[in-house]
Amino acid sequence: MHHYRISGLNVASEIALPGAKRRPAQTGRAEVRIRLAAVPRALSTGGMSGPDWQMAGESFLLRVPKVARFLVRGGREITVNLEPGATRHDASAFVLGTAFGILLHQRGALVLHASAVARNENAIAICGPSGAGKSTLAAALCQRGCAFVADDLAVVGLDGGRQPVVLPDGRQLKLWSKAIGQLDLEDRKGDAVRVTLDKFHVAPDGNATAAPRLAAVYVLREAGPTLNDGIEGLALPDAMRALDHQAYGPGLRAMIGRKADLLAQSAAVLSHTKVFLLTRTRSFEHLADTTARVLAHWDSLTR
Repeated sequence: MHHYRISGLNVASEIALPGAKRRPAQTGRAEVRIRLAAVPRALSTGGMSGPDWQMAGESFLLRVPKVARFLVRGGREITVNLEPGATRHDASAFVLGTAFGILLHQRGALVLHASAVARNENAIAICGPSGAGKSTLAAALCQRGCAFVADDLAVVGLDGGRQPVVLPDGRQLKLWSKAIGQLDLEDRKGDAVRVTLDKFHVAPDGNATAAPRLAAVYVLREAGPTLNDGIEGLALPDAMRALDHQAYGPGLRAMIGRKADLLAQSAAVLSHTKVFLLTRTRSFEHLADTTARVLAHWDSLTR
């Protein structure tokens, strides 16, 4: 059995999860279990369904052709049924990604599609769609002294004082080979995310060990002929919409049916945290400028 700390949860897994930091076995019962076992091709009860998924009650069946079927139950368990010829390594990328995102939604967590870094006990979340450059900017910020908190899935909770915090994650950054080369991170390069992808797990410079307060959320936007580099604050209604749109798998979240709870969570977060549009020229030549701009803006918020 492999043991991890993922999105603030103690996880026991029958399969190794490359890119997640192993931990000693935890005393007491794991909050999430991942196991290898038979998974049906369809759920016996009704519910909602699509071409590659089905949901009924507390069960969500996800089918990834030529990789595996994943059954996510009650926010507590992910069962993996490998397809013929597929490897556990292939399946692990989907366990840590979509399947774990579904599980977190089942638990009612506020999950952003974001990378997060911290310094001086404060964190920022960098949001955007897949391929927007979230992980690359987070890696650059870590090279400037920030501690790594989370990549891809950033879970935002509330501490005892109802302050929003980002739950530290035991996973690594995921970067394309080009970004690894440009950032001179070859010595930190680990396993491929999937054998068919030129994308790798990369150990960050330093990890946050406690849940830092969420100081700001930055939504990435690419500069263009009518959009100049800069940082622009969003009014509360736009910030609410941004948090909704930047959720991990907003369509999945809507289907699982936690919208009312999540709206309340978003409102609680936004009573302490601001959301900004970060417009930047997307190129490695401009990455240092973007990093400096974010750090200066972040400093202005926490003075």
